[in-house]
Amino acid sequence: MTATVSSSPTLEADHRSSVSSSPPLRLSLAPAGSAPALLDGAWWPRSHDLVAELPSLTAVLDPLWGRITRVTVNPTHWPVIPRKVPVAGHVVKVGWFANEQDPNELLLLSYRMGRWNLLVIPPRTPAGTAAWLMAAASDPLRTSTASRLMEEAASLRTVYEDDRTVQAVWDSEGGHEARDPAVRPRIPAVTAGLPHQPTGR
Repeated sequence: MTATVSSSPTLEADHRSSVSSSPPLRLSLAPAGSAPALLDGAWWPRSHDLVAELPSLTAVLDPLWGRITRVTVNPTHWPVIPRKVPVAGHVVKVGWFANEQDPNELLLLSYRMGRWNLLVIPPRTPAGTAAWLMAAASDPLRTSTASRLMEEAASLRTVYEDDRTVQAVWDSEGGHEARDPAVRPRIPAVTAGLPHQPTGR
């Protein structure tokens, strides 16, 4: 298993365990020692199956934050919520809150160590959008909630896609030969594969 544990936005990881055949864990954390923020990072699971996804997440976070003993979710994006999930060496209890917890957030608790909040990026999110979300959720200067970041990302993607449509029409009509200065400049896409630095919290 590989994992992304970084202080800057990234999608793939350098942390490896004995299970090298497992797919990379997509995780980005705020810099160690940063001021408290609403979010401590972002996690991009490959499915909505907590039993399948939690073991690889806790395998990376346990050494950094202390043994994760409990997680809570909002049931909006999790079709099945098990009461307990077996992970390496212990069991994680799972709870849920329909109204009290942000639907796009995972709350993790470590006995006597603390609690952390991660933005959960939906599995089928485009890579560019996921990269932007990982960067935003890991930025200790941001004060947006998980759902607010999801709204911002959706808005940015809509603007980018609209701009690409305008550009395609412009080019198809010969605009690439004589550009009109009044036309809005293209908004660059957020790209994946940005530099990263392993860190704890």
